Amino acid sequence: MNPFSSNIEFANPWFLLLLLVIPVLVFLRFSKRKKPQVIEIPSLKAFGKTAHSILPKFFWTLFALRLLAIGLLIIALARPRIALEANHNQSKKGVDIFMVVDVSYSMLAKDLEPDRITALRDVAEEFAKNRKTDRIGLLAYSAEALTKVPLTSDRDILISEIRKLNTNELDPGTAIGVGLATAVNHFKNSKASSKVIILLTDGVNNSGMVDPLVAANIAKSKGIKVYTIGLGTNGEALFPVNILGSQILYDMQPVEIDENLLKEIAIQTQGKYFRATNKSELSAIYKEIDQLEKSDINELRYYDFEEKFRQYALWAFALLCLEAIARFTIFKSITE
Repeated sequence: MNPFSSNIEFANPWFLLLLLVIPVLVFLRFSKRKKPQVIEIPSLKAFGKTAHSILPKFFWTLFALRLLAIGLLIIALARPRIALEANHNQSKKGVDIFMVVDVSYSMLAKDLEPDRITALRDVAEEFAKNRKTDRIGLLAYSAEALTKVPLTSDRDILISEIRKLNTNELDPGTAIGVGLATAVNHFKNSKASSKVIILLTDGVNNSGMVDPLVAANIAKSKGIKVYTIGLGTNGEALFPVNILGSQILYDMQPVEIDENLLKEIAIQTQGKYFRATNKSELSAIYKEIDQLEKSDINELRYYDFEEKFRQYALWAFALLCLEAIARFTIFKSITE
């Protein structure tokens, strides 16, 4: 590691005051320099050709090397070190959260910019980034349910899977009960003080063998709170009506969301129902849920310190050796 790294702290910073000695030494040296004695000779022709050495011009480098060595020794005395976080322990009343996302074809509707699924990905990613200390899982559902990420504190994996959410990997339909029941099952080993499901849909329950209210009752029995979100504008929206290869055909159709069902699920589980008709409202909903489900965190951080003073001391020793070698070899014949 570079001994001159910029993110270094000092255990004994007061020793750095000794660096003020260096300009004093420079002043004392040059203020006491004697003007060299010169013998004036009318002409040197009688002596023939004389070799002129440039070494005297560089004699000052010996003094510079010594000063630099002194400076490095002073820095070594100040004990430069780099703090490394060894452990990051948390004593907390944590929150386990499962995001249950409808990925049916209707999520390609364009009443949110640029479409519902893209707007959701952006908002869900921001939510995940803000919940730094909680375990979060991700489940996608349409006519069937698929666990994308189990409960985890690994944000990189979670965000990666949020970005991959799409509408073409599951059978078409909307099985709210199946999605909710599958998420509830993931909490069987959870010891978190607060267990939350954020259930989002843009339609009505039309698939699956599990009644959504039965799944809600199971969630209630396990102490799981369900926040439900109905996604879609009021009135009509451009819905995908046909997919031909990479081309999607759209048509204006009425927006249908079973708000009564979503409200009932939220009431049964002591959660809350939200309606998002645009991306800004969806973002505000996730921010409100973020505020409602705060973690009680007590963080203890432990640090190891990587001492760097040895490197500065070695550099100083190397410079002093270089000065000594140069003084008794290259500059041996020169006197001040």
